[in-house]
Amino acid sequence: MKSFTLIQKIWLMGGVALLLALLPPLSTAHAAAPTPAQGAETLRTLLFQAQMALNSDGDAAAMAVQAAAAIPQASWFGPLAQQAPAAAARLDAGLSAAQAAVTAHDGNALAVARAQVWTALLDGAQQLVLHAVADGDPTTARSWLLVREFRQATRFSRPQADGTLALMAWERGQLSAADAANAIRADLWDTYQARLNEALRAVATADGRGFALRRAELAASAAGYFAILQPAYLEQRQATATDALQNHFVQLTAAGLSGAAVGDRLAAITTALAGFRAAPLLPAEQAQRAAQLLRFLNLVGVEYGRGVRNGVVTSDLEIREAVTFLSGAQAAFDDLRDFLAARDATQSATLVNLFTQLENQIEQASTHTAVADAEAVAATVAALERGLQATMPPAWLRRDNSADFDVIKTTLDNLEEAVASGDYALAESARIDAYAILESGPEARIQAFAPQFKPLIEDLFWYGQGETPGLAYLLTNQAPLTSVKATRVALDEQLTAAATAVAGNSSPLAIAVNAVIIVFREGLEAVLILASLMAGLKSVEQRRLRKPMWWGVIVAGIASGLTWLLAQGLLTSLARYGETLEAVVSIIAIGVLLLITNWFFHQSYWIDHMASLHTKKKGIVGGAAGQWLGLAMLGFTSVYREGFETVLFLQALVLEGGILTVLTGVLLGLAATLLVGLVLFRLQVRLPYKKMLIVTGIFIGAVLLTMVGNTVHVLQLVGWLPLHPLRWLTLPYWLGMWFGLYATWEGIALQAAAGVFVIGSYYLAEHLQKRNRKQHSRRHIATATVQSTSLT
Repeated sequence: MKSFTLIQKIWLMGGVALLLALLPPLSTAHAAAPTPAQGAETLRTLLFQAQMALNSDGDAAAMAVQAAAAIPQASWFGPLAQQAPAAAARLDAGLSAAQAAVTAHDGNALAVARAQVWTALLDGAQQLVLHAVADGDPTTARSWLLVREFRQATRFSRPQADGTLALMAWERGQLSAADAANAIRADLWDTYQARLNEALRAVATADGRGFALRRAELAASAAGYFAILQPAYLEQRQATATDALQNHFVQLTAAGLSGAAVGDRLAAITTALAGFRAAPLLPAEQAQRAAQLLRFLNLVGVEYGRGVRNGVVTSDLEIREAVTFLSGAQAAFDDLRDFLAARDATQSATLVNLFTQLENQIEQASTHTAVADAEAVAATVAALERGLQATMPPAWLRRDNSADFDVIKTTLDNLEEAVASGDYALAESARIDAYAILESGPEARIQAFAPQFKPLIEDLFWYGQGETPGLAYLLTNQAPLTSVKATRVALDEQLTAAATAVAGNSSPLAIAVNAVIIVFREGLEAVLILASLMAGLKSVEQRRLRKPMWWGVIVAGIASGLTWLLAQGLLTSLARYGETLEAVVSIIAIGVLLLITNWFFHQSYWIDHMASLHTKKKGIVGGAAGQWLGLAMLGFTSVYREGFETVLFLQALVLEGGILTVLTGVLLGLAATLLVGLVLFRLQVRLPYKKMLIVTGIFIGAVLLTMVGNTVHVLQLVGWLPLHPLRWLTLPYWLGMWFGLYATWEGIALQAAAGVFVIGSYYLAEHLQKRNRKQHSRRHIATATVQSTSLT
């Protein structure tokens, strides 16, 4: 025992040295101040040392707590007391309780105090970060954001809500302060709600095993995590429910401290938390977590079946893999539980019980206390899968490739663990599992949308012996863990790149060029319409009639801008629907673009449209009443029609490439249109209108085919279209990035159909016009013959 105490005292001396570094310097005015993260970790370490030393060396424990209690005097602690006084007060109370616990040699009380101090510090750090973002202070925000926790399985953390990335985007000016604060808050609240759920489950486990110290610490941790989430709960459930739940947590902590049963308190807390989510998941995130849940749940039964034979554990590593996959499934289920309860509360309660049953089965096998048959575990998993599939909305049951990539990486983690333990047979089993998931899920999309990654990934999975040998080759030769890790790093890089590629992002330059073509094509048509309408207004008396038309044009430009803002506001409000929204908008844009392209190539469209406008102009010019307003409306409708179409087309590009990329193309297209207008109206230069329309019509046809290809890709991503890759056809990656051309039957067939529709409609229109001319000629000849006969 003396050696253990000596180690503790050495730890304590190190802690006191750190403390001296944290306190305000007395003689070295220029000494470097510690960061909040360093100070927080020192505080946590000192309290842990006190807990370890309490039973064997009370003096050492007292010294550690005393050193910890002095930390609030340090300079780094000052902002916490100023900006988050309630959290600072809880922290001070926890430190006082820790000192009292050491004096009384009460280990449970010290564990509760430690949890209270740490969660209060987390709460204060969160508030400081949000205050700093609001005050425009990125340095403070960056330093205090490091004082935080992460979810146990960081790979399962919610996408698109990472606080650090949001903070960096805000610093670069890419995100507003309000949006950055919301993202940071969502990230932290999501983390601490996951921690709260984990703590509540662990309290029940510790209570069942009789681990009093662990139970006390976890109960206090759960109460501390809820204190962080309390503002969100108060907003959603109001004061009465919040006060009641807070009282339940106080009782839970007291029960943990005294050793009383916690079952009733846990049940009350679980009931009160039902349906509460501090940072709600977006629809796309819900679908991703559902896919992860089903994937991981299936692998629990697979790994358990491999690790158990005839009621005996034959491979502890396989059981540990089952535990890993169960943890992933539980994390996903926790995120979705409230959504499922809202759909079917009874079925959701059944799922909770089944998860508890499965957890007990796996836990008992891992401790060799009672080993359930593999068939029994498989039955529990099957019941869970049936219940989940019956309760989940259809959108969640579509395949999510990002979830597949997550599961592949988790399986490769298990491969590394098996190699570390020297079990190469188990490592090979994990490699085959990971490759099977790749083949049954993302492989078809990689083949179709990012074929350049397929041979690289396969070489790294199998027997590639280039610069980085494949996993199968390494495992066959029982290579050391360092070699396996090196290949794993290379494989992760390729998998990440492939996952990004199959997400379907076009080249920003291609998107900008398409925006230029759309704006210039529609703008050119508006310019030519105006030129045609104003060409007949040549006399001095008539030229004054151009002025109201120009006013109509100006108002149409303003209205087009307002339409753009309205469309952007609508799409922003619906942004949570992600690729689904992009698919819907793209389908609408393609429909209108097909119609416009067809009309353009149909000669009668241009003739009839211009004839209609000229008829309106003659009616207005010929009348006295409302002449000015009528001409203004003519100018307005001539331009706003093109402006409205342009706004509609561009929204699909905005959803695909972002507003800045599209705006760059819009500005270039407007500049080209204004240049043509200047040449036409100011310099009175006669341009080859027909050739310009034909050339821009061909360009807009190319845009149409690109948009069709990209839309098919998005529809396949959201599961609205099947995916059948052309495995015998390997297209360069740039064809997809620039022209939406991917090696899938659906994409190529629909692009070909769009081209055939437009070109076919042109030839059909030509045929109909020739027939009409022949009929008109026959009628003219017949009429002339009748007239000649009558005269004779």
